[in-house]
Amino acid sequence: MARVLIIEDEMQLARVLQAYLEKAGFEVRTAHRGDTGLELFQREKPDVVLLDLNLPGMDGLDVARAIRRAGDTPIIMITARVDEADQLVGLELGADDYVTKPFSPRVLVARVRALLRRAQAAPTPRRIRVDDIEIDLDAHTVTRAGEPIHLTPTEFRLLVALARQPGRAFTREQLLQAIQDSPFVGYERTVDAHIKNLRAKLEPDPKHPRYIETVFGVGYRFRRPES
Repeated sequence: MARVLIIEDEMQLARVLQAYLEKAGFEVRTAHRGDTGLELFQREKPDVVLLDLNLPGMDGLDVARAIRRAGDTPIIMITARVDEADQLVGLELGADDYVTKPFSPRVLVARVRALLRRAQAAPTPRRIRVDDIEIDLDAHTVTRAGEPIHLTPTEFRLLVALARQPGRAFTREQLLQAIQDSPFVGYERTVDAHIKNLRAKLEPDPKHPRYIETVFGVGYRFRRPES
């Protein structure tokens, strides 16, 4: 049974989400403050976190930073902030998804399921090697020149999509579909935020990318190794 942690200061909303998630078969824990939510995360080690941004005790963005420092637990941010800049900040901190209030609890449950499928699926035992990057699809690991690179599930999925076909230019829409694996509409700039995070971890110099190139007017591609 997958465990979901809800960190949400609106108690009525937290109760509604808990009821929907438990009905869907999840084990649910809730917290109504950022600091107590982080303590609960560290103690319970949930499979996915639903995180509001506007929290007492500790801001949701600070909670997200702490969760991401601790590992790659999937995060879905929930907030009333509708400014795209706020959403991009959350994604750049390593959130895997972002929903704005008001929203359908059923849709959120479906997003949780989709995110957990991506994070927990057992890929075909296979490796992708491009240049000095090696991706182990079975172990869900990435190395560069033998050194491990720790990615979130969304970043891993994005890298796999690009590295499977080095030299091919992907549009943001195509990459968005690859990382969402669901019919929900997302922002194409979400891809830019995840690419920024991926470059920060993968590239020796993110300002001068060696692996993931920007194709102006199109999107991105994984650079084909020089022969």
